[in-house]
Amino acid sequence: MRTLPDPAFETTILVRDTCLCLHAQRAARAIARRFDIVLKPVGLTSGQFSLLMSLNRPQPPNLSSVAALLAMDRTTLTANLKPLERRRLVKTMADPKDGRARLLQLTPHGRAVLAVAVPIWRHLHAEIEKELSDPDRLRTELNTLSTFDNRGSVAG
Repeated sequence: MRTLPDPAFETTILVRDTCLCLHAQRAARAIARRFDIVLKPVGLTSGQFSLLMSLNRPQPPNLSSVAALLAMDRTTLTANLKPLERRRLVKTMADPKDGRARLLQLTPHGRAVLAVAVPIWRHLHAEIEKELSDPDRLRTELNTLSTFDNRGSVAG
């Protein structure tokens, strides 16, 4: 294997200052930390809140649709569901139409926890939006970026 020269320090500075991936990751971690802090009294992390909210539907969704909504693989979603199932916030059941598929449902306790968490989320979300010059544009652009598939091209 041919030895390549080390990347120049200037490249490190370029990535630090311009890399969209780096900046998106940093922003996501910072925002998640803020939500983790305010949701801690309810016993939820920001990821758990998002997962529970994704289940707050008139009909129980299947595992695949929730994984797609959260841009998460099924294995990771299953692992993230386990602590919520142990706390009896979520229950998993076989789909009566397809016994191989699993349906996910909030329990009454899960709905009660969400009822307490939502006003906390609303308050911090409004505070964060005040810090942004155009939150609707940012949301639109983030949604555009989230339609990219694993190969780096737009999913079609």
